[in-house]
Amino acid sequence: MRIPTSQTDSLFDTRSSGVVCFGWALSDGFWLRLAGRWCPFDGIVLIYRGLAAALALGSLFISAPSRCAASETVLTVFAGGPGQRPDVLRKILDLYQRVHPGLVVHVNTGASTSEAQRQYLSTLLSAGDDTYDALLIDVVNPAEYAAAGWLEPLDAYLGADAAPTLDAYLPVEREITRAGGHIVGLPWVTDAQFLYYRSDLLAKYGLNVPETWSALAEEAKVIVEGEKDTSLYGLSIQGAPIEGTVCTFLLPYWSRGREFLDQDGHLALDRAVATDGLKLWRDLLDRGILRKDTAETKTGDTTNEFKAGNVAFAVNWGFAWGVSQFAPDSVVKGRVGIARMPSVTAGQHVSAVGGWLWAVSAFSRHKPEAVSLIRYLTSRPQLKVLDLETAQLPTRGDLYADPDLLARFPWLRDAYPIVLAAKRRPVTARYSELSDVVRVATSSVLGGSLSPEQGVDEIENGLRRVLR
Repeated sequence: MRIPTSQTDSLFDTRSSGVVCFGWALSDGFWLRLAGRWCPFDGIVLIYRGLAAALALGSLFISAPSRCAASETVLTVFAGGPGQRPDVLRKILDLYQRVHPGLVVHVNTGASTSEAQRQYLSTLLSAGDDTYDALLIDVVNPAEYAAAGWLEPLDAYLGADAAPTLDAYLPVEREITRAGGHIVGLPWVTDAQFLYYRSDLLAKYGLNVPETWSALAEEAKVIVEGEKDTSLYGLSIQGAPIEGTVCTFLLPYWSRGREFLDQDGHLALDRAVATDGLKLWRDLLDRGILRKDTAETKTGDTTNEFKAGNVAFAVNWGFAWGVSQFAPDSVVKGRVGIARMPSVTAGQHVSAVGGWLWAVSAFSRHKPEAVSLIRYLTSRPQLKVLDLETAQLPTRGDLYADPDLLARFPWLRDAYPIVLAAKRRPVTARYSELSDVVRVATSSVLGGSLSPEQGVDEIENGLRRVLR
């Protein structure tokens, strides 16, 4: 808007007459100040003085057309961190706004890690803050957020569309959308942990994709010794006290067929199996298969080590495939394979499910509009756009057979059965506390400050306090 400057510009203010609106009669038109915004007014401009006239003018403002969005709805969404690709979300939202005049969607982002985002949102939502209308949340969070009353149930908004809407998603995604007996979110991105390997190095040494952790250790030793490269390590996993390290603990534990919680949400920790799992990782450290600083390794570190060609095998999420193939500084493009997670001897091949879903804040002042928005975002056309732009894994099963996606990302054929078999981390309203206990203890074992037995003691004692 042009700032009023000329003698033909005059201020009209009705606030002193009890009507909360004021404007400028400019030489090039009339502008109103409504809801804190300057708006071009297309109605008949009448300037009166006095209370009765001001009230009449106020009525005129309400009934006459204006290009200002005095009735404009502004939604603000929390879109996670950089890894959730808010840049692509913004493109999709721009299209949505074009076909929904009068609606504006603002995007805010936060820290890069899931746990930091959870802490941020928990601080806001526990205070009943209405900043956000829609939230992009980690798949581990619905039970906790719903139990706290922070998420708006979507059942009534979806109505008869609920079943066909959810049926389009992967089975595990359908489970994730529910908490406390209600639908509380709609899936945006799914993920799973994969074993990444250097296909060129396996071919060079005549090795098969390892099926067990012990086989991986032997193959890693062959590759590292054969390459005689001091910067090359056998395997990278997450060991810093982050969410990914919860999965590091669970992989060998799940492989033995054990569950962390029983059906009633009570602790069902098998101490012997948990100890064996931590011993597995310590053994790989002691043998030099894992880096000595694994207790400090975050997801981004594993991603960077692999794309730099500094590791033969890596445990990582699906997004890392796109990084290895499309990042300008990747030296392993075209030399990467993925496989299901190795098992312990005579164990199961199990992966952890990850990803993100859209939810509506219980404190939003625009709940129907926010529900309409997340339904649009999680519809098939928009999910396809997202997946084509980001190389992230689809939440809908039919997209794994989409010709356009397969032409660009042929690895989806191999990824699909692994995603289908992925398991949810423990489902509890106290998940953030559970996660803190497990990841800190596991990282301490990897760092050498606790033995595997002591690490299990820490986990068991900590979780008994959390889940009592």
